[in-house]
Amino acid sequence: MTELSARFNFNEVDEKWSKYWVDQNLFHAHVNPQKKPYTIVIPPPNVTGILHMGHAFNNTLQDIMMRYQRMRGFEALWMPGTDHAGIATQNVIERQIAKEGKTRYDIGREEMLSRLWDWKKIYGDTIINQLKKLGASCDWGRTRFTMDEGYCRAVSGAFISLYKKGLIYQGEYIINWCPRCQTALSDEEAEHRELQGNLYYLRYPFQDDPNGFIVVATTRPETMLGDSAVAVNPKDKRYQKYIGKILVVPLVNRAIRIIADEFVDSQFGTGAVKVTPAHDPNDFAMAKRHQLEFVNIMNPNAILNGHAGPFEGMDRFEAREAIVEELRQLKLLEKIEPHAHAVGHCYRCHTVVEPYLSKQWFVKMKPLAKPAIEAVRKGRIKFHPSRWTKVYFHWMENINDWCISRQIWWGHRIPVWYCGGDDHCTLACKEPIVSETTPTRCPHCGSANLRQDEDVLDTWFSSWLWPFATLGWPLSTHPTEDRSDSGKQDLDYFYPTSSLFTAPEIIFFWVARMMMAGFEFMGDIPFTDVYIHGTVRDMKGRKMSKSLGNVIDPLEIIREYGADALRFSLILNSGQDLFVSKEKFEVGRNFANKIWNASRLILMHVDRSEVDLTTIDLKKLDLPTRWIISRLHTTLNRVDRALGRCRFSEAENLIYEFFWGDFCDWYLELIKDRWSEKAIEDIVLGILKDTLKMIHPFMPFVTEELWATLHQGKNPLCREAWPVFSRKMINRSAEKDMEILKGVVTCIRNIRVQWNVNQNERVACCLITSFEKEAALLSANLTLLMNMARLANVTISKKSTHLKDAATALAGDIQCLIPLGGVIDVGKERERMVNQLGDQQKTFQGLAQRLRNKAFLQKAPKEIVSKEKERMAVLKAKIKELKSVISGLG
Repeated sequence: MTELSARFNFNEVDEKWSKYWVDQNLFHAHVNPQKKPYTIVIPPPNVTGILHMGHAFNNTLQDIMMRYQRMRGFEALWMPGTDHAGIATQNVIERQIAKEGKTRYDIGREEMLSRLWDWKKIYGDTIINQLKKLGASCDWGRTRFTMDEGYCRAVSGAFISLYKKGLIYQGEYIINWCPRCQTALSDEEAEHRELQGNLYYLRYPFQDDPNGFIVVATTRPETMLGDSAVAVNPKDKRYQKYIGKILVVPLVNRAIRIIADEFVDSQFGTGAVKVTPAHDPNDFAMAKRHQLEFVNIMNPNAILNGHAGPFEGMDRFEAREAIVEELRQLKLLEKIEPHAHAVGHCYRCHTVVEPYLSKQWFVKMKPLAKPAIEAVRKGRIKFHPSRWTKVYFHWMENINDWCISRQIWWGHRIPVWYCGGDDHCTLACKEPIVSETTPTRCPHCGSANLRQDEDVLDTWFSSWLWPFATLGWPLSTHPTEDRSDSGKQDLDYFYPTSSLFTAPEIIFFWVARMMMAGFEFMGDIPFTDVYIHGTVRDMKGRKMSKSLGNVIDPLEIIREYGADALRFSLILNSGQDLFVSKEKFEVGRNFANKIWNASRLILMHVDRSEVDLTTIDLKKLDLPTRWIISRLHTTLNRVDRALGRCRFSEAENLIYEFFWGDFCDWYLELIKDRWSEKAIEDIVLGILKDTLKMIHPFMPFVTEELWATLHQGKNPLCREAWPVFSRKMINRSAEKDMEILKGVVTCIRNIRVQWNVNQNERVACCLITSFEKEAALLSANLTLLMNMARLANVTISKKSTHLKDAATALAGDIQCLIPLGGVIDVGKERERMVNQLGDQQKTFQGLAQRLRNKAFLQKAPKEIVSKEKERMAVLKAKIKELKSVISGLG
């Protein structure tokens, strides 16, 4: 058998196996009637993306589940791909063009799209290659892109189907508009942030009495230039006599009426509000009720237009300052008050979003939401953790129509054409022509003068089809793969998919919409389980961002510690959220090294690879061996249950504690002088193999390398079967007995450390227990105790004994006494401990005083206060332990 190198070279191993797995196509899945399918579709990363810690965490979770289910015998398909990311990708090229002193309009649509496709060809696979470095076991031959040829047909087909059903419509409404990207955004894409702004109180004079006025309060005084009315609540007695009177909009001298509408909140500001229908969604609805005029005062770039009078040509925020100053000069500004309010921002460029009247395409969502709501209510789709179900219901039950048109060029162009208006046009020519293929003539008048809609579809309109469009819907064959299986067979076999792993921020963007699309286009759920994982944060609890300078690059961690270390450490630290620092990845690196070194030790003594533990007669085995076999199967059972509930951190901790603690620290130490026994070799080898299988989904690289050393030329570990749990291997009695013995050994070791006893010196020990079974257990395992605790002799007694200068401690019900006279200078060691206790008590008192200081608690950052409290808790435990140790000396 090949001898392992003394050091685990993760760089070499990572590169070797990531290439081998892909070259050998080991993760390919196909229609297999003999197996049940298990399918995950990857949340497609943006084609502009590079691997960040959130990607690394999300894809590690998916890969653990995929490798686990593949080993369990499922036909496991992990569908990879990337998203064209309309706004984000176009922004990349627009920045390049800006360096040439041009805009996209200067170079034109065709040239812009050509540059975008060129960029995609060069950089589009960057994140795919990075995911391979992570060890992602996707079926890479199936990699899809949301703008590949087949996917484009799926998107067009979905649009046309919804349009024919009356679920897609075009209309002029207030939408979220990004002046920087110059496109509409959905409600979910306009992220609201709390800003400290102002509430401006403005005077609107009466037309028939310029000295009289109504005061209105607004956060956006620049929009007053587009006012069509002032509204009051009809029940507000302060204003009832003014309803119907005419006011004059300052600065533009537009006459407007005072109207009554129950929507007005009498408690906001003065109770009178300005109505700007073209720049506020609530005002838009009010204007529809009262047949008011719509005055749009802004160009798409948020520069004021001709309707803004003397402020034409100004940026919206520049105009705000100028308008406020002019109102002040005219004595029409009553006051300004600080006012905190939530303001929408573009999710891509973070520009303040403008509510804007615009003609857009929309999807009617309420009819689509009903079956998706019912599926979760009936438990056909489950959220993990379940608390996200309530969040899902709240959004779905209050869903608004979805604005799906975007005023950019990179994306799926809306499959709608308009007749050019020839002399032969009929009334029907005004209707849009909706077609999957480019029409050559108007179906109504025969004109060839057709113009396609300039807009593209929202990126999420393609993403919501991902679970089935990636499997060939609605095509009969997969467009990028040469294979005998038809697309229909793939779709029938792998859909519905099994699980979805994603972050909470895209529950509405993507998860809920995929559910609706699944029912609408496939007549079924898209997946059965949705696992919502936490957010990766720094040790202060902040989200990682470049602006905060707290980003940890996962690729750097892979280079420095290895992919296994990255994966293991992320999962180990996961909970509701992950709090990571660079140092935390050392745990994963250390565990990879431990696996390597333990395997190397075993392979130095064992020269075969095949073993069958099921043929071993358990009754002939000693207690430690019965215990380690039982612990293996107990761990396996608990890991299975944890993974079945998506408790990844729990599963990983179970494996870590078993391998490092039970197997390496205890069992291998116990049998270190028994390698010549064949039964011991078999046991150790069998446990190593089953443990490598359990560790593999979490740490695939080191385990694959070790497996290859064990089984040269045979199946790779990633295609091996998951170890089989056997209840008959569980021996609760052996586990209980070994825990008692381990407790005694640990207790004695602690005494030696506390009193500075030389670790190589054997000492005497007296064990006292009143229970006969415990006494018998100790007597039967004296050799184990003496070897593991470095004892010269052991006395077992039923009665408590007083020994001079003996350190004492309890291991459960067993009292452990170690006579220290003649072993150490007892007086000197006691003095050392008393001094140490005094130092720690002083530090504790100082901390306690600091934490009672109200000024400190109010001024200090929360993380500092939290750390001080943690220090205090640790000190309290140490003081208690020291007191116990000192008082325990006989």
